[in-house]
Amino acid sequence: MIRIRPATPADLRELSGLEAEIFGSDAWSPRQLDEELRAPHRSYFVLAADPETGSDGTAGAERVLGYAGLFHPGAVADVQTIAVAAEARGAGHGRALMRALMARARATGAEEIFLEVRADNPVARALYADLGFDAIDVRKNYYPSDGVDAIVMRLSLAPAPRAERPAAPGPVGAEQIAPPLARPEHPQEPRA
Repeated sequence: MIRIRPATPADLRELSGLEAEIFGSDAWSPRQLDEELRAPHRSYFVLAADPETGSDGTAGAERVLGYAGLFHPGAVADVQTIAVAAEARGAGHGRALMRALMARARATGAEEIFLEVRADNPVARALYADLGFDAIDVRKNYYPSDGVDAIVMRLSLAPAPRAERPAAPGPVGAEQIAPPLARPEHPQEPRA
């Protein structure tokens, strides 16, 4: 089973590996990821596959197939990053991670969510547009490794009725997310 759960510092090794695999020369360092996981007003989630049982009956380790992070200091939230391993793409996991971030933003009182997406990533841009994000600006040469522009997108959030607000982790698509851990402050350049 694949589920979304809050990220913890114990996930750092797997997150760092995925970060390097997916973002290459634009990847955050393990130190940057660790600081981001612990920073205040941040919520990070992992897309985790339950351990498989081997032929000898022993369970293997849980596999992290993706992650996403949100900075939510108040009325405006910002998607810091979202990534899904190549082998898990095309199955709706990016959408599920985005919905988890959107639910968390609503639960923390955000009225808007912003993100930057590579201009040369039509799949991500289409996903965000389908989720209700509007393109509002272009940041020229935003991505340092290759000078690709970023499209700035915004989503206005309608407050969720109290009874619909998420409370606990759940399976992919359930949009039930736990509150963030206490974290020290560290600003990061957001990516999406």
